[in-house]
Amino acid sequence: MARRREHVDVDRVGINDATLHYLDVIYRLTQDGQPANTTEIAAKLGVTPSGASVMLRRLAERKLVQLTPYKGALLTPQGQQIALRTIRRHRLLEMFLHKVMGFAWDEVDEHAHALETVINEQFEDRMDEILGHPTRCPHGHVIPAKDGTIPPVNDVPLLDQPIGTTAVIRCIDTDNNAWLRYFSEQGLVPGVQVTLRDIAPYGGPVVLETDNGNIILGRNLAELILVEVINHHPAKS
Repeated sequence: MARRREHVDVDRVGINDATLHYLDVIYRLTQDGQPANTTEIAAKLGVTPSGASVMLRRLAERKLVQLTPYKGALLTPQGQQIALRTIRRHRLLEMFLHKVMGFAWDEVDEHAHALETVINEQFEDRMDEILGHPTRCPHGHVIPAKDGTIPPVNDVPLLDQPIGTTAVIRCIDTDNNAWLRYFSEQGLVPGVQVTLRDIAPYGGPVVLETDNGNIILGRNLAELILVEVINHHPAKS
């Protein structure tokens, strides 16, 4: 029952767009369990650090954020519940824009961001039904369930695997439009099978084998690929 009451509050009372965007950003920045500092939050939201500090104090007063001096902000359970509802709507909107309206996967984030705080529960549920209850957005990020839980997945960073590993791409972990276009041009999208063939030392390039041949990626882009491992066949030394 408590979760239901929090959900009604999200939709109907006292949660404005700015609050939702702050909670969303803090959630994304604290996935490693470490607080998000004011500078990081401000940069993501395009505001000044002083402006972010004022807003964070307001969120702390509302028991949505826990602030630790000289460390940063973490969401409270209520703040996380609200953030996950916003993220759910954002990712459902991305899927709707991509699958139903035909937007490319590098175009959907901006439109979804503009709409995520204005749709209601009925709109959310209708999108979910039309889409067949998807579990991931076009980029492969997991869509939170309506009760605020995260469905379990087996995603792991590609570059953490040994050379010779074969895996299926599950997520491209970026909202950079130019990078998403490049991944698409290379055929590196969720559902594609790849084999990790080489990682050059000292930050050098990464070689991936696909059905269409080898692809050479910069380390910064390869780090964005999350996969589900099929098998490990370490290369012989």
